[in-house]
Amino acid sequence: MIEKLEKANTELLKAYDETIEALVYAIDLRDEETEGHSKRVASLTVEIAKEFMNEEELVHVYRGALLHDIGKLAVPDHILRKPGRLSDEEWKIIKMHPVYAYEMLSKIEYLKPALDIPYCHHERYDGTGYPRGLKKEEIPLAARIFAVVDVYDALTHDRPYRKAWSRQQAIEYIKEESNKQFDPKVVEVFLRVIEEKGWE
Repeated sequence: MIEKLEKANTELLKAYDETIEALVYAIDLRDEETEGHSKRVASLTVEIAKEFMNEEELVHVYRGALLHDIGKLAVPDHILRKPGRLSDEEWKIIKMHPVYAYEMLSKIEYLKPALDIPYCHHERYDGTGYPRGLKKEEIPLAARIFAVVDVYDALTHDRPYRKAWSRQQAIEYIKEESNKQFDPKVVEVFLRVIEEKGWE
């Protein structure tokens, strides 16, 4: 009986993870220029989070990082894929994607503990982020960690509107934004971890 329960539990967890993989694939199909971004940022976020969290929490961090842009599934193609500058109205719609993520994922019981990153990854340490203008420790720790990793990955990879920055340029930007966009304690650990692991 115990063996059967353990097997059923393992199969359930596998089904959860396969569902997340399918959702991540759907996100990548919508926004081709960021293909591979979700998995890269999820891996590095977990590496940083190991300094702050236990194993059980890391599972939720990984899931949340993978699904951070799921809210973009609700953003129309003509806005999401627009090559040029967004209008004020289009920018308002893009800025809703964390709210859409919350609305989608909060309905799924096992993903509720993973909501911090999809909902809060555009909040800024100085309180000027969105959607709720949270600041400092009001922003969940997982989202504060993810914010640094997300920006670093975005800067070091080509986008339609600009070429990738060098690793050093991106690191300098992260340092400059410490205590403004980013939590300085997280920045400190981030810089040490990417140096130790030789993360590109």
